[in-house]
Amino acid sequence: MRIFVTGATGWIGSAVTGELLAAGHDVVGLARSDASAEALAARGATPLRGTLDDLGIIKDAAADSDGVVHLGFVHDFDRFAESGRVERSVVGTIGDTLAGSDRPFLFAAGVAGLAPGRLATEDDASQHVGPDAPRGGSEALGLEYAEQGVRTVSLRFAASVHGIGDHGFVAELTRVARERGAAAYVGDGANRWPAVHRSDAARLVALALEQAPAGGVVHAVAEEGVAMLDIAEAIGRSLDVPARSVAPEEAAEHFGWISRFVALDAPASSALTRARYGWTPTGPTLLEDIAAGGYLPRA
Repeated sequence: MRIFVTGATGWIGSAVTGELLAAGHDVVGLARSDASAEALAARGATPLRGTLDDLGIIKDAAADSDGVVHLGFVHDFDRFAESGRVERSVVGTIGDTLAGSDRPFLFAAGVAGLAPGRLATEDDASQHVGPDAPRGGSEALGLEYAEQGVRTVSLRFAASVHGIGDHGFVAELTRVARERGAAAYVGDGANRWPAVHRSDAARLVALALEQAPAGGVVHAVAEEGVAMLDIAEAIGRSLDVPARSVAPEEAAEHFGWISRFVALDAPASSALTRARYGWTPTGPTLLEDIAAGGYLPRA
């Protein structure tokens, strides 16, 4: 199949691109820069210059594809609402373009906030609905297209999609710990983040492209919940700095933009995903990646 991928050179997208190419698909990847375009071409994918704001380019690429995997996102937490509006526009554009075609449309979402106070499952509906919701309510919007002849699939990724070279949440926690001289957690640190290795997440996306039904939801979660205390202590050991608690009222000053996520308790299950698609995570755990130096500066 000819698959159009947004975010094709990103942290998750580059691994997904590799999986799709290995499976024999032709990949057309959206590229924001010459460097990204060159990286895609070097791997055997077809680069398409453009950004998530270029809805005309995205519409044409979706129309010319056998399926779409949308992994791109504007990761600017200083303009979070604007990022959500962009996301909603992209999902709506692709959904409208593929309507009535029965072609697959897989898009990124998350497990955080699905089921406060309990283990989230694939059967939990997103509470983020409408254009002013986080990510522009794009998951709920995208799944609506299942009733319009699109094989939409929500790819709910764990809070930490980790691996050597990760520049996400754990990398930011490590940077803050290095600057502050201590690896911090909020309160008693008992709150949990689900985690998955990047290679396992990418393999699941390829499986979902082939197998998931319209309106399907998959959880890219290998570890249901890693306690923030354990994450902080592992970061502390890797940097040779102590781990310490930060009071909730001090979190914003200590952590900066990531403070809104540090105290979240968001355990999530992938039991249904594993049973439905035969997916078995095999990559290292989050704490193993931290211990292996995965979040230390690269030479």
